Amino acid sequence: MREQHPRDGWWGRIARWVRRLFPQRHIFFHTKGRISYIPVSRRAQITLVTALVLVGAWSAFTSVSLVVHEKVLANRDIDIVNARLAYQSLLGEVVEYQRKFTSITLDLEENHALMLHLVERNTVLRQNLKSVAHRLTTTDEERKEVIAVREHLKGQLREIEDRMSALANRNFALKGNLGTVEVDLQTALVERNRALFEGNRMRRHINDLETRLGELQEAELESVQRLTDRAVAYIESMEKVVRLTGLTADRLLEADTGLPRGQGGPFIEVEPDALPADRLKANLSTLNARLQYSQALESVMRKLPLSAPLDSFSITSRFGKRRDPINRKWGAHFGVDMGNVFKSPLYVTAPGVVTYAGWSGKYGKLIEVDHGAGIKTRYGHLYKILVKKGRHLKFHDKIGLLGSTGRSTGAHVHYEITFKGKPKNPMKFIKAGRHVFQE
Repeated sequence: MREQHPRDGWWGRIARWVRRLFPQRHIFFHTKGRISYIPVSRRAQITLVTALVLVGAWSAFTSVSLVVHEKVLANRDIDIVNARLAYQSLLGEVVEYQRKFTSITLDLEENHALMLHLVERNTVLRQNLKSVAHRLTTTDEERKEVIAVREHLKGQLREIEDRMSALANRNFALKGNLGTVEVDLQTALVERNRALFEGNRMRRHINDLETRLGELQEAELESVQRLTDRAVAYIESMEKVVRLTGLTADRLLEADTGLPRGQGGPFIEVEPDALPADRLKANLSTLNARLQYSQALESVMRKLPLSAPLDSFSITSRFGKRRDPINRKWGAHFGVDMGNVFKSPLYVTAPGVVTYAGWSGKYGKLIEVDHGAGIKTRYGHLYKILVKKGRHLKFHDKIGLLGSTGRSTGAHVHYEITFKGKPKNPMKFIKAGRHVFQE
């Protein structure tokens, strides 16, 4: 007997199942007493059932696809509505930013006017100092004249006293001769009275001169005190601006002038003596020290970057800790990103010297400016650099165009400020500049 293959067994079972499910069928027709039929083969039945199954599957597939498509369309309609709402919100934010830019521009104009006013005040203080110095010279000359007159009068008084002593001795020597003594006595009395009158007149003149000198000294003291108060107020206003930047005036002056260290000890104020105008000299010395400090601090103030590098901008990334815009990881950001229209003009924020101008890795096209006093500024991701290394810049000189070179996601400038190599928050300097111009 031949051995049956397992595959033949399966095919045989399937064939028996098909023959049992689709047997030979006939379709009968009864017409006018006549019966006829149409045979339906197994293949025809399978074909018909297959067609019906395919039609049903297709109907189910299209129905499901239609339902899913309607849901997708509904979700897209919702996304469109949300996008419109977001666009309207963005338009509102743009209007608000424009209003803020206008306000900042007005603040900068007012700040510039205030700086000009401060310069004029400093000029007036210097002129007043010159006037006080001239008046002090005149007062010193008058004091010398008074001292000379007083010494001359003292000499005359001594001569009179000597003459009176001589007359007294003469009176005792001529005591034996009464007539001669009376004549000499009358002469001595006349001369004594004349000497007393001259002495009293000279004393009154000396008192008048001393009174006049005291009045002049008091007037000069009041003028010097007023100038000192103005200088102190001006110094305090500049120190307040420096504190707003996060720095101190002493550190700035030390970085700018290189003041010597290793000094100290207790403060013992020098007491003025009783000589005329010594108090005025002491006050003038104090005023001169205040003015020198004011001039040094004013020189440092001119080196502070108290404005923004763009006429108008939006803050796209602040100073300090932030989430990186490319890898989305937390990191440190040692500057401020300011966005504006592509190729917007970029300006230097304080006078200085260009120490670097070129490509610098992830900064793209970079400009570095040294302003002195340990302060430097950097401008990164530029489209174009308009200055070269070594160039001396004035305040608000145009140095480049806004771009997106280097590691950047769009048009902006990466603005940095460093003091002695340590990064500082540029927004504090900009706010300090607004405070200067508001005052």
